[in-house]
Amino acid sequence: MSKHKIAFILDRNYFSTQYLEPDTSFFLMKECCLRGMAVYAITADNLFLNGNKPEAIAYRIKFNNFNLELPASIEKLSLNELDMILFRVNPPITMNYIFLLNILDYIDQSKVLVINSPSGIKKVNEKLYINNFADITPKSLVSSNLKVIKDFIKEIKKTVIKPLNNYGGNGIFYLKSDDKNQNSIIETATNSGETPVLIQEYLDRVYLGDKRIVLLGKEPIAAIVRIPPKDDFRANMCRGGKLQPCEITDQDREICKKVSNRLINDGIFFAGLDIIDNKLTEINVTSPGFFIRKINPLLNIRLEEKIVDYMESFIREIKDD
Repeated sequence: MSKHKIAFILDRNYFSTQYLEPDTSFFLMKECCLRGMAVYAITADNLFLNGNKPEAIAYRIKFNNFNLELPASIEKLSLNELDMILFRVNPPITMNYIFLLNILDYIDQSKVLVINSPSGIKKVNEKLYINNFADITPKSLVSSNLKVIKDFIKEIKKTVIKPLNNYGGNGIFYLKSDDKNQNSIIETATNSGETPVLIQEYLDRVYLGDKRIVLLGKEPIAAIVRIPPKDDFRANMCRGGKLQPCEITDQDREICKKVSNRLINDGIFFAGLDIIDNKLTEINVTSPGFFIRKINPLLNIRLEEKIVDYMESFIREIKDD
């Protein structure tokens, strides 16, 4: 049985809300426990820096009859004594979020692998990063300038405006060039020209679905498609999107091949790629959700097994070095 020590850094309210609806972190913690790992959960408010030593107050995670026991025992941990840390704190990317990543920068990453790496998360903005691959993305603009934005929308005709630091479809607008609400929407999205946003070409075939590809390192290991509800263009699950099984196509593999090397070089090992009509629209890296609870029965797999296999291979690689 594995003796590895692994910690999950989670939202501060994780154990008051999230465990009621099993999420990706839940399934990964469970699989690690089943393999005999020592599993710890650290909520964001329990992470701290003692001088130059990253430490935490952690809950020891256990499963009873395959159900998560609410954490009872807590202990102080030195993060440099762990084998691996999974940073699973959800956006938005606020200054407090950046402060957490700055604490993790003090971890000795020659001994402890942090997935995804704090420097990588700071570098890889989920909306901006796709512009490194402009040949496979929709036409886009990042700006806070009201005139520049309006000129772009006039040229493209149909667009989507996205905040750069949010998730789950929050704050996203669909905007046509002849919309009488255009000024108001742009002013709201940009905080009256103070905040840059992503303006992206609207892809009409979104009604066929927004594909999410689970990328581990260089390998796409699963894919599902999210179908938007009839009364919305957003396909996010929290917005009423419905999951359907789908294949990983040759075009999907080409997209993964183009982005994976750069992601790995930037310290991103887990990612969720969003693809609409063969165009890369986002790369989710902060706390990528893989819909394990629904993907597993849809695709007849245990996605958490593949992910933890990947994690253990990294731990062995570090220890061998």
